[in-house]
Amino acid sequence: MIAPKTEAGLAEAVASAKAPIRIRGGGTRPIGKPVTGEVLSTAGVSGIELYDPGALTIVARAGTPLAEVEATLAGENQRLAFEPMDHRALLGTKGTPTIGGVVAANVSGPRRIQAGACRDSLIGVRFVDGAGTIIKNGGRVMKNVTGYDLVKLICGSWGTLGVLSEVSFKVLPATAERAVLLIPGLSNEAAVVAMSKALGSPFEVSGAAHLPVGVDGAPVTMLRLEGFETSVTYRAGALRDLLGLDAEIERDPAKTAAGWKYIRDVEGAPRDGDIWRLSVKPSAAAAIAARLGAHWLQFDWGGGLIWAALGAGCDLRARLGEFGGHATLIRASDETRQALPVFHPEPAPVARITAGLRAKFDPKGILNHGLME
Repeated sequence: MIAPKTEAGLAEAVASAKAPIRIRGGGTRPIGKPVTGEVLSTAGVSGIELYDPGALTIVARAGTPLAEVEATLAGENQRLAFEPMDHRALLGTKGTPTIGGVVAANVSGPRRIQAGACRDSLIGVRFVDGAGTIIKNGGRVMKNVTGYDLVKLICGSWGTLGVLSEVSFKVLPATAERAVLLIPGLSNEAAVVAMSKALGSPFEVSGAAHLPVGVDGAPVTMLRLEGFETSVTYRAGALRDLLGLDAEIERDPAKTAAGWKYIRDVEGAPRDGDIWRLSVKPSAAAAIAARLGAHWLQFDWGGGLIWAALGAGCDLRARLGEFGGHATLIRASDETRQALPVFHPEPAPVARITAGLRAKFDPKGILNHGLME
């Protein structure tokens, strides 16, 4: 394993590489087609470079543990807006999630419906391309990006366009209070209708999820409200009245935090079988879920995100046919990930653009080669 401690060390390692290399941050997200090559670890390129609470910005080296970033922000009553998921429970991995890994995979949690994805909070990056050149794009303050927006391009590229060395984010104040409406007994169809109605209301819902089988074995729909105490109290009551459903309002901070961590990290997923992640139109979510033949489901983002557990080796895309969405194979054996495309196949015009970008940024074809195929 190659483990540089500096950005210059990363650049030297890539420039001198003669064969494919596997880029690893904390090693908690082994998603994608298995790739070969010597491991290039970014974990040593760690530390917070700049934090300006007044300007709502933070800059950290890519190998900085996510927990360190979140603890630093919490010290000033601030947070990352997009609520990044921790994949360790779902994938059965150890390691330590890094902020660079979050950006490389564009990891976003339940609050995405309100605050946007990881890439929407990202304002600057530094990375090493496949030729060993250090590239900077964006900045350390919130401003419009001119020229090519490599910030958005590199986020979610899974290390196939470059090795991240530094990332910059805009951050938000933490919320003072939280309330969760717990609605029991809804079918998938009724839950999607209720979540859509809640998200279309003026009450600023920051989380909308549905478990067909909750922790007590019964269906539960969860709607989250955050903000100042008086506002949360009013909005929770008004939303319950609007929906006209039997709903418990949970205010206990520990219980509400644990409940949304359960959703965010997909903690209820079975430990065996394959796990798929589908991005769909919320209005179509219940109908698509009914066609999956899954033995476990979770709905998030108001129905726009479906997590599904299927038998090992099942080709979900072949089972569904055209469905107007994207399906990613998140957890499966190496054999299944070799046999099936892990990421949703791109339309031919997009695939040509993608191939051209990879040829430009990784001319030697060495950065996580084949991972996204």
